Amino acid sequence: MQKPEPFVKPDMIFSVSDASALLKNVVETAFPVIKIRGELSQITRATSGHMYMTIKDSGAAMSVIIWRGTPINFALVDGLEVIITGRLTTYPARSNYQIVANEIEMAGVGAILKMLEERKQKLAAEGLFDASRKKPIPKLPTTIGVVTSPTGAAFQDIQNRLRERFPVHVILYPATVQGQTAAAEVAAGVEYFNRAKNVDVIIVARGGGSLEDLLPFSEEIVVRAVANSKIPVITGVGHEPDWMLVDFAADCRAPTPTGAAEAVVPTKISLIQEIDNLAHRMTANITTRLQHAHKHIETISIKSPRQMVMEHTQRIDDITRTLGIIINAKISDARHKMEIVSKMPDILNNKMVNLKRGLEYNGNMLDSLSYKKVLNRGYAIARDTDNKIISSTASAHQIASIEFADGIAKL
Repeated sequence: MQKPEPFVKPDMIFSVSDASALLKNVVETAFPVIKIRGELSQITRATSGHMYMTIKDSGAAMSVIIWRGTPINFALVDGLEVIITGRLTTYPARSNYQIVANEIEMAGVGAILKMLEERKQKLAAEGLFDASRKKPIPKLPTTIGVVTSPTGAAFQDIQNRLRERFPVHVILYPATVQGQTAAAEVAAGVEYFNRAKNVDVIIVARGGGSLEDLLPFSEEIVVRAVANSKIPVITGVGHEPDWMLVDFAADCRAPTPTGAAEAVVPTKISLIQEIDNLAHRMTANITTRLQHAHKHIETISIKSPRQMVMEHTQRIDDITRTLGIIINAKISDARHKMEIVSKMPDILNNKMVNLKRGLEYNGNMLDSLSYKKVLNRGYAIARDTDNKIISSTASAHQIASIEFADGIAKL
């Protein structure tokens, strides 16, 4: 860069404020717009909503201000490499220079891919990409909603392919598909069709472009709008290799806008062929059923009334014999039970005699084991004042009473 000629003479004397104002004017005049590439650090957000940070590289660092309301399409984090577009100015109170950012974008594909992968993992953890959320695409929709730019090639490709395959009614929601407002407009289009409920399926489309150009279709606002849509959504963004985050949330992903049109409606020829196949299968099925019915009718033999009466008579005789056998068996079983009942008194008497004998035996045994029998043989029981039995000579001095067979003696 060419070095500017100095315009301040050596003998000129300035106040600090005048020198600062002069320097501010020079810097802002020389750098009304500038792009700076570097790595972000020391990011802070004031209560006013303004953001302050530093952009640096290996050799220098510069302060950055982002006023509240400045559009930013991604999260700013320390270490992120970006390109800032803005104007240089100075801050006399601190005697430093800074850049006021008007626009900020990621620098390099690597940084963008890293950001997209982190966002993808976050949204996937919320379940926005789950297969259980996917809705089936209607086979023959009557009205299709398209969210895309009205002037882009994508809308023309969709219309052309629909006219070629199976013409249906198309409602366009015009939205910019690139730039700072694109994500909000695309999300608004999906939400509009869900509120209006005037379409059977929604196509979100955009032609090819760079990774940076396609970024609006990976913004959270778009992904959430598509994931929450009650109407099935087909995406056709970019080309075959391009996968945006909205593709994971959509009910169906097509590689291109044209592919989205092909996915939503069949061709006339395929419909005619399918109808022909169904007609052929139906005819074949009816023919087969008629043939089976004819064979069945041929195997049916009509019996004479006399033969039918004879067969019924034979069936009644068989039932009569079977009933006789069952009744006789029931009567025999009842007689056997009556015989058992008639013997019950004898059985009960025998059991009573046995119980009486057992009771007498147990009474004799209990009487023989009574301590009274022992006392009758000349023994005695010594007890203390608590009426407890004394069983050793060590407690003999505590004897309060002695029980004999004929009574108790108190001591």
